[in-house]
Amino acid sequence: MKKGKIIIAGIGPGNTSDITPAVISALREANVVIGYNYYFQFIQSWISPDTLCINTGMKKEKARAEQAFEYALKGDCVCVISSGDAGIYGMAPLIHEMKKEKGCDLELVTLPGISAFQKAAALLGAPIGHDFCILSLSELMTPWALIEKRIKAAAQADFVTAVYNPKSKGRYWQLYRMKELFLAEGRSPLTPVGYVRQAGREEEEVHLTTLSDFDPETVDMFTVVLFGNSQSYAWNDTFVTPRGYYRKDTEKTGKIGQQIMIKSFQTIASQLQNPDRPLDHKWALLHAIHTTADFEMEQLLYSDPQAVAQLYEAIASGQLKTIITDVTMVTSGIRKGALERLGVEVKCYLHDPRTANLAADKGITRTQAGIRLAYEEYPEALYVFGNAPTALMELCHLIRKQQIAPSGIIAAPVGFVHVEESKHMVKPFTHIPKLIVEGRKGGSNLAATLVNAILCYNDANQLKPGRDV
Repeated sequence: MKKGKIIIAGIGPGNTSDITPAVISALREANVVIGYNYYFQFIQSWISPDTLCINTGMKKEKARAEQAFEYALKGDCVCVISSGDAGIYGMAPLIHEMKKEKGCDLELVTLPGISAFQKAAALLGAPIGHDFCILSLSELMTPWALIEKRIKAAAQADFVTAVYNPKSKGRYWQLYRMKELFLAEGRSPLTPVGYVRQAGREEEEVHLTTLSDFDPETVDMFTVVLFGNSQSYAWNDTFVTPRGYYRKDTEKTGKIGQQIMIKSFQTIASQLQNPDRPLDHKWALLHAIHTTADFEMEQLLYSDPQAVAQLYEAIASGQLKTIITDVTMVTSGIRKGALERLGVEVKCYLHDPRTANLAADKGITRTQAGIRLAYEEYPEALYVFGNAPTALMELCHLIRKQQIAPSGIIAAPVGFVHVEESKHMVKPFTHIPKLIVEGRKGGSNLAATLVNAILCYNDANQLKPGRDV
């Protein structure tokens, strides 16, 4: 008796040009072909007229496998077809398991095919250029608790993630949950998301968006979705995940520092107690936490509505050209590249020779004296305090006397004497945009980073800090 065999063949995503020569040979060799009825339209031209074709509907995988063994054990050459690659959510694992269960020595041959996620990736550009994983959101074989655990692991490990079975008529919420989990685990809202419907078929649709704008309602069961990783980007309608060939060039240009800062901001954003804050306040808050590693800043950082946005617009438009600081350490922490890019000058009067004379003559601190000198020359500057509460109090007295009208105030002095009072004094000036680190905490580094947040506010929407690092 002729010995039969089963060939498990991946026929690709649905385009005849994507079927491999090995699979075409198997279809010609087989005298029995078994598969889901929808797939026969893609292979008809290679099936002999006298070949027995057995096609069944969805969810009949086990019945198809049983029939394959039935015919093969009689001596037939059986080709079981699977869309994409037969080993990826296809028939191959089932048939191999069934062979083990039956305890037979029947020959099994698995022929790979182009998977739907590979076809989708090719249509999108190059999204799987680095480590990736594949998930199915179907709960038919896997409990949701385990699927969710795998989603979190993929997000935390920064894998590019391809998604099969993203949605069906009965499963509408799982993809929403996946999006939510990726954002919660720190994946940037600007992460590219590509999705392809009916890849390789006449009805093919290719879409590219971002994680924040991705709408699961636009997806159905015929769609493959690809989520990028932290390095992925969109360029000219192309989705790219770099392998790293240009990493050395990036390091030479100093941009590796920005990448580290972006990753840090993503981590901080994922751990905020209240992530739904106005963008300009959130941008300043992320800078404050990044500088201090102190999540108490969520409670301590106060900003007037749109203060950051207003101050950035004043700088970008050229209306605000000067920043006054209470101490030189604040000046040192403000990014020189940002100042040059925007044409802004920073001044500190602490070591001006006139300051010491004025302080001695009036019996005041040198920082107070520095503010008195500054207001005469730059009454409309942005005034920034990271050390001296007496200097901030001096500014408040001058504002009350209507001798100065600063464009904005950053109040972050640190310490135990007059610190909290100085911050209370500045708050009533509702007509002046201001940021305040309330309580005893503050410092020069914190004051400087709040200035930096203002200077690069146009990067806030993209959550891409550190362009001037």
